[in-house]
Parts: sequence; C-alpha cells; structure tokens
Amino acid sequence: MRTSPKAARALAIGLLVLSLTGAVSGCGDDDAASSGEGASTVELKSSEGTEAGTVTFVPKGDGVEVEAELTGLTPGFHGFHIHETGTCEPDAPMGAFDTAGGHYATGSQTHGDHVGDMPTLFASEDGTARATFATDRFTLEDLADDDGSAVMVHADRDNQANIPDRYRAGTQPGPDMDTLDTGDSGDRVACGTVSKSS
Repeated sequence: MRTSPKAARALAIGLLVLSLTGAVSGCGDDDAASSGEGASTVELKSSEGTEAGTVTFVPKGDGVEVEAELTGLTPGFHGFHIHETGTCEPDAPMGAFDTAGGHYATGSQTHGDHVGDMPTLFASEDGTARATFATDRFTLEDLADDDGSAVMVHADRDNQANIPDRYRAGTQPGPDMDTLDTGDSGDRVACGTVSKSS
C-alpha cells in the first residue's frame, strides 16, 4: 500500500515527537534518580531566631545545584552568599552573624568574583524568594571543610561591586573597600551553617 506524502510527513512528525518525548522523559528520570544523592539541606534562621527557609546543595558534576526557598524577607533584592566559617550567631558582638566571617573566597578575589558569591535573590511582596541555579565554583565538600561555611542572606541588594570609575569613593575613583568586600549588601538577616554533619 502506497502512503501519500502528507501521511508520510504526519508519520515522521509523530515519530519525532515520540522520540523527543522519550528523550526528555529519560533525562527527567535520570535527574530524579540522582537529585537526592549526596544532597545537603541547610536550614536558615533570621537574626531574630525565626525560621527563614532552606537552601539545598545537590552535587552535580564538578559543582552543585543550589535550590533556595526562603521566607520572611522584606520585598525586593537581597545579597546571597557563602561565608567562610560555619558559625551563625545572631547575637555576635560585632553584629548579627558576624562570626561567619567574610565571603568565601580564594586568594585576593574581590566581590563579584568571590567563590561564594551567588546570584542576588528577589523576594516578592509576601517575603518569599525562590531560586535554582548551578555553579562549578565550589563543591559540597569544599563548603563542609574543617570549619564549615555559612549560607547568608543580606538586607540589601548586591551591586556585585559594580561601581564604574567615573564615580568616586572618597578620593579614589570606583568602589571603596566595603563595596569590594560585600557589594554593599548591608546587614546579615538570615544564616545557616554547612558542616560535615549537615
């Protein structure tokens, strides 16, 4: 029996759709099977001690996938970083969570290029923020070293130290040291620790 060109085209399209559906389905199954393997979920608390959500690190290749679900934030943008020490003390002498140290970094990196710099979070009107992204800047093993590390949310938006030289910080053009260290993200409002036991 001879097939018309129109019927042949429809058959080819149907086979292509089935093939793509199978490929997508297969990818989803693989991801589902591996998504929980070796994952670590960090619970964050606010500087007032209330629950502030979770950040989950899922090992992926040479890095991790980061899944953040946060609550209780003021609407707008918030700096979101890994800090160098796994200590979250809301009543630290120098300010809430100051004992977590500076941003997780290697060598002489400045802000925007710190290993622990992550994409800025956006909180909606109800104070919730969600983000999912992948990074190869660090692994879960890097974060859970001897002194651990901390996941930090800041009160203000993160400018990623993006201050053009036409602006002046004091007598020098461009960003000042605070901008180069933190991106002017402001106070630390939520913190959670990553350690070997987390």
